[in-house]
Amino acid sequence: MNAFDWMQKSRPVSSNPWGWTCFQAGVFLLPSSVFISGLFLFTALVLGSLRRSSSYWDDPWNYPFVCAAILMLIGCFRAYSGSLAWVGLANWLPFFWSFWAFQPYLKTSEARRRTALWLVAGTVPVVITGFGQLWLGWQGPWQMWNGLIVWFVSSGGNPSGRLSGLFDYANITGAWLAMVWPFCLAALLQPFLQRLKRIVVLILAIGIVAALVLTDSRNAWGSLVLAIPFVIGPARWIWLVPLLTLTLVPIGLAVLPGVDLELQQWARKLVPDNIWTRLTDMKHADQRYLANARLFQWQEAVNLVRERPWLGWGAAAFSLIYPLRKGVWLGHAHNFPLEIAVSHGWPVMLLIVTAVMALLLVAVRRGVLIVSDKKISCSSTVIFDRAWWVATLILVSLHTVDMPFFDSRLNLAGWILLAGLRCVIISLDSIQNDDSKLVVDVE
Repeated sequence: MNAFDWMQKSRPVSSNPWGWTCFQAGVFLLPSSVFISGLFLFTALVLGSLRRSSSYWDDPWNYPFVCAAILMLIGCFRAYSGSLAWVGLANWLPFFWSFWAFQPYLKTSEARRRTALWLVAGTVPVVITGFGQLWLGWQGPWQMWNGLIVWFVSSGGNPSGRLSGLFDYANITGAWLAMVWPFCLAALLQPFLQRLKRIVVLILAIGIVAALVLTDSRNAWGSLVLAIPFVIGPARWIWLVPLLTLTLVPIGLAVLPGVDLELQQWARKLVPDNIWTRLTDMKHADQRYLANARLFQWQEAVNLVRERPWLGWGAAAFSLIYPLRKGVWLGHAHNFPLEIAVSHGWPVMLLIVTAVMALLLVAVRRGVLIVSDKKISCSSTVIFDRAWWVATLILVSLHTVDMPFFDSRLNLAGWILLAGLRCVIISLDSIQNDDSKLVVDVE
């Protein structure tokens, strides 16, 4: 079997063979080189748009994004941020198309499972370079293929002491690892896996968890815990929830205010210093000009939305206006809905946020978290569909207090997740329709 034939495994019947190959290559290379990955994924998008059995307009899930695109274009003509508003459209318009064009490669549960495994495999360089920068003092930039791939690795991490790997900042690395973690956990839990492969997956899972913890990202730590009960499934919550509770109680006693001092000191002996100091903001207290800086950012963002509620100020406007009003530069509002409302107005924000939340909620109502393994031939695909939903939930949740969306790799990964979630809903609908037909036939 040659490489091309091997890459054709799990290909959805309706997808283009070359497009499927480019899609997998792009997903695998995404954390290592957004340029090369982008070339592969763009090719896959073009091929995924051709000879479709249905057009873009046949799926009503595309309509909110079309409406948002129109409003964004109109808003650019009166944007405070000038030309930056037009440049900022590159963060949106191509991805509204990709939501539809990626779907041929994610139509089946097995294709989504394979895509998830490519994301996990592509994360290996992130983990290795992260450990190398912290423990071996690795320092970039490193170039390959005449500069087509450039790895900027900071010795000691960025910020210092925090693992960042191939990403610019530890919080972004934490967001990527948090997104990939549910897929790694699903790979570890899938049944009928050969012993050697399970050992390899276990080693990789340990590496990803260790790297995630070393990012010192509190959001990523929370995502690590959040993923476990959902990926494992409700059937195991009877023993998992009490176990997680026992694990989290000492952490809560160590960091929450108002706890008896002796009890808190006892808890802090059990919890590693790196965790409780980070959660109480003591570790980096000297680096934070305000302990509750995000509250001030959000308050100013709300004020900006009130001043221009309908079409916003234009992309990147927050980073221009906030320094003028507060005397401190900040790149964004650290909250996705507020950032979109400031840039493009609250109607665009509602269209995008509602569409994303609807995808998550509809998938739950269709049974993505509780679907019976008997309904699908391979139960491992059920676990991976749960993990797909969890990875999407985690990435959405991270955007409530930060903006990893501004990293192009996470942006691309997010739209792949959303496209796959739409396909999960289609798959679950087809299962329910088949069951309804069976009941009718019996009657």
